[in-house]
Formats: sequence, C-alpha cells, structure tokens
Amino acid sequence: MKKAALIFFLLIGAILLFDKILMPLYIAQGSSRVVPDVTNMDYESAEQRLRQSGFEAIKSYHVKYLSNVDSNLVISQTPLAGLEVKPGRNVYLVVNRRDKPSFPMPDFVGRPEFDARQAAARMNIVLNDVQLSTVTNAEDNGKVLSQSITAQTMVQAGASASIIVGKYEVSSVGIRKVVLPDVLGMSLDQAQQMLTEAGLKPGKVVIEHSELLVPNTVISQKPAVGSYISPEQPVELTIVTAE
Repeated sequence: MKKAALIFFLLIGAILLFDKILMPLYIAQGSSRVVPDVTNMDYESAEQRLRQSGFEAIKSYHVKYLSNVDSNLVISQTPLAGLEVKPGRNVYLVVNRRDKPSFPMPDFVGRPEFDARQAAARMNIVLNDVQLSTVTNAEDNGKVLSQSITAQTMVQAGASASIIVGKYEVSSVGIRKVVLPDVLGMSLDQAQQMLTEAGLKPGKVVIEHSELLVPNTVISQKPAVGSYISPEQPVELTIVTAE
C-alpha cells in the first residue's frame, strides 16, 4: 500500500511539474501565437483562417445536430480563442449538421418488450405507442409481435415508431378464439368479407384523408393482425379517402 501511494503521489507531482513548469517554459521559448476566434464561421472559412494564422483545423467527432442552425457552422473550438499557443498546433472544431445520419430500423419482432425499449433508447428511436394484443401461446407473452416501421427501413435518430406486444391469456373453457386475419391493403368490401368468412364481426370504420395512398384501402385494423379474439369482438378498420 505504501508503495502504491508513493507511485500515485509521484505521478501527481510529474503531472503538476509538466503542466505548471515545463509547458509554460516550452511555450515561452520561441514564438507563440494567439488562437483566432472561428466560431460561427462555416468550416471551410474557419479552416482557412486558422491556416493563415499558422494552425491546423481538425473536425471534431462531437458533431452537433441543430435544425435551427446553419449546416457546417463551427459551434465551438479547442483551444479557445485568445489563448497563446505554439504555431502549428491542432485546433479542434465542433461543427453543426442539420440532418442526422440514417440507419436501418432494428428488428424488434420476437424480442422481449424490455429489450426492444432498451435498443430503441440506444438508437434514439421514440416508441410513442405500445399496444397489447392477446396471445394464446405462453412463449409470446411480453414479446414484440409487430412494429410500425419495417426492419431495415432507413430511419433517422428521433424517428417515432410503435410496437405491439403479446399478452398471454388462458381462454376459458367453451369460449372459442379466432385468429384475426391480415386485411391491410384490401378494399373495405374485401376486408369485411374476409372477416365475415373467418367468423368475425366487422366493426367501426374510421376514415383518414390521404392524397398519396389508394382510396378505399384498409391501412389499419384493431385488434392487430394475428390476435386471438372472440367472434363477438368487433374489428375496427381504418380506410383512406382522397376527399
């Protein structure tokens, strides 16, 4: 312990000696120059200004993404403006980028809800809607059944998504459960016919306006695709209209 403590104090002493004595002496020898202020300049202009003053500009890895600030603008610099340093020293510049880099949407399906939430948080994906859907297989309990953004779709940090998580329920004896078919992309008549043929009851029809999607097309259904529901439970459909 005494030896370790001695080594520790020697290291501290060496650092203080270098910082307080040797570095000032080094700077005092020969010429020194004042670091110019290049903040609020675009990176190319800042790089040229530093080169003219005898410094080398280095783009920092700590890039900011500010939507209300001009792209490629220098936000901060190290060393700070006004300091006297040796010529030729690197000056690190933090720049702005309006658009965040894109990355493939992760695949949450089959993963526990906690893992999906953790992965989304790490990648700055906002899960703004988490729905529960009844499942009859105990292994699907608490696992993601589907996600609003398909895996591998290119998204940016801050993108919003929703997931559907399985909730295991044991069916009561004598109560029949039916798997809800996928009617997304069908016309309203086709979707209602398929639900009827599956022994289910078409329910409320919600209309959303869109000039991009095909009119009278089902774009959402509740409960979710693959849910186990009783024949008496109505199925809500959302369709598109161009009007």
